[in-house]
Amino acid sequence: MNVEEVPTASVSDLPADGVSLLDVREHDEWTAGHAPDAVHIPLGELPARVGELADLPDDKPVYVVCRTGGRSARATAWLNASGWDAVNVAGGMKSWHTEGRPVVGDRDGVPPVIL
Repeated sequence: MNVEEVPTASVSDLPADGVSLLDVREHDEWTAGHAPDAVHIPLGELPARVGELADLPDDKPVYVVCRTGGRSARATAWLNASGWDAVNVAGGMKSWHTEGRPVVGDRDGVPPVIL
């Protein structure tokens, strides 16, 4: 499966609650701002850490997000080729934030931002 063929959904198509979200951005991007209940595994670490997704519900797809959708499309293609049910989030965390979805950061006293 190539990147052009990955299943993709817009943020507005995602359920409001109970979304299994995998954030594949780098650590500094995650720290600056991320979805509250997302699992964080940077794209480069995904093959070695994919087992961490085993705790996610297996009856729902894993929605994969990055900053704007490029890295998450590659991660989605890899996950689907590896037997997962994964969907790329079009527009990434930029769209997540624009759509008014919650964002939290890990920097004390600094409002979350999407890098």
